[in-house]
Amino acid sequence: MALAERDLHSRIVAWAKVILPLAALVILSTLFLFARAIDPEDAIPYAEVDVAERVREPRLTAPTYSGVTSDGAAVSFRATEARPTDANGAATARMMQVQLATPDGGQADLTAAYGAYHADRGLVTLEGGVTLTTTTGFRIETEAIEARLDRTGLMARSAIAADAPMGRITAAGMTLQPVPDTGEYVMVFTGRVRLTYLPAP
Repeated sequence: MALAERDLHSRIVAWAKVILPLAALVILSTLFLFARAIDPEDAIPYAEVDVAERVREPRLTAPTYSGVTSDGAAVSFRATEARPTDANGAATARMMQVQLATPDGGQADLTAAYGAYHADRGLVTLEGGVTLTTTTGFRIETEAIEARLDRTGLMARSAIAADAPMGRITAAGMTLQPVPDTGEYVMVFTGRVRLTYLPAP
């Protein structure tokens, strides 16, 4: 009886060695036969449009820049997008943010709708409504500001309106620059300066 069972077991194993690989081949063949055909054209329209646009109008997504000015201030800027405009390193940018941290511990943060980077001039121009806030309590709004990259310097040539710790200031322009040989930085309002003094309660 035991011999017959062993013989039956051997025959089952022998058949399984033949049937199971054949079944696996049948299953694999059905995967290839009944699989959905892939249309190579499906992904091309999106890729072609994007690549063609990038070739026609090259751009950088989320560019950043950081450096140190000659007087030791750390300056950095970033934008959502930048596009080169010439071979000298100039570029236009959208949604710009500039941060200037001076060695004396002060900091100025600027935001603008758009602007331009001029590598050959060491200059960033912010336009389209600029907001400047400082750690000394100033919040300034103006149409355009130029920020130096080689040395610390901010300049607004358009009319400014500022909320300051002492009140409300309006002027035709403004500069932020270091005071020689002191290590300090001064903000100067120029042209038809008017201060509305608002004492703290």
